[in-house]
Amino acid sequence: MHNDRPLLARINWYWIFQIAGWSFLPLFAASMGATRVPGLIWVMCWGAVSGLLISDLWRRMLKRRARQGRRTSWKQVFCAVLVLGAIHTVVQYTGYAVIKPYGMTHGMNWLPSALLSWWAVYLVWNIFYMAVLSLRRANRAEAESLRLEVAAKDAELRALQAQVNPHFFFNSMNSVRALIYEDPDAASLMIDQLASVMRYALQSGQHDTVPLAAEIEAVQAYLAIEKIRFEERMRIHVDIGVGLEQVRIPPMALQTLVENAVKYGVEASATGSEIRIAARRMDNGGVHIEIANLGAIAPFANSTKVGLVNTRKRLALALGDSALLDLTENSGWVRATLTLPEAA
Repeated sequence: MHNDRPLLARINWYWIFQIAGWSFLPLFAASMGATRVPGLIWVMCWGAVSGLLISDLWRRMLKRRARQGRRTSWKQVFCAVLVLGAIHTVVQYTGYAVIKPYGMTHGMNWLPSALLSWWAVYLVWNIFYMAVLSLRRANRAEAESLRLEVAAKDAELRALQAQVNPHFFFNSMNSVRALIYEDPDAASLMIDQLASVMRYALQSGQHDTVPLAAEIEAVQAYLAIEKIRFEERMRIHVDIGVGLEQVRIPPMALQTLVENAVKYGVEASATGSEIRIAARRMDNGGVHIEIANLGAIAPFANSTKVGLVNTRKRLALALGDSALLDLTENSGWVRATLTLPEAA
């Protein structure tokens, strides 16, 4: 089966460090001239292999305790160091007695220094092993925390999208209802356009972002619905810069802003309003999208602003904190401006 994990993650680093660490003993002895003494290098190899096996058995015991939910304290580790060092001293002496690089040994003067040496070796081994184990646990905890953070972000994004769609469709159905008795043919055409927008909303709701071209297409279907209702009171101008079709934005983000422009610009005025939608690439590589309508910001004061609040949140969740939504009024025009980062 194909393994998608990176190569470094598939390497068994434990055995690489084990072999490298315990190989240090015979290599160091060889560099110090041990090869000039017949059999001494074999005693060093005996010690390295013994250390490899003894330390691995201790590691297996630690892993078994961890699986059983039993925590190993540093006091227990210190006691284990004393035992492991003593065992290795006996095993090493056995190898020395078998190979006899200097002949038979006499007395026990060698014992204190041998014990101290192997105690030091196993103390270093345990400190290194525990440090690596702690680092691995920290990395796993960080990865799990990141996974939960991403899952929470995704859940929040889906919840916000679920709030936006009913908000839009409720207003659209009100528009349909207004035409049913006045102009059935226009109402029928409006329902067809609404079905197109609904299809887009259902499909795009499965993604954090969608291409700008798809969003503009849905917006134009929505404006076609409202054009049937408002006729000459609503004038539409769309200007999308070259090469911006694949810029990614949260689904229904422009739709929400255009809906507000229609509601507070066209519907609120007896003479209607022009709806201007423009997108251009900025000098810093980001994208500037503006939805403008004639009117004032004052009518928004009593609104729940669900669409605007959700759009800001979804921008931050989908594109990061550098994605902004500003609402300004200047010379009788209300402008909702989306500023998207370069990555968009």
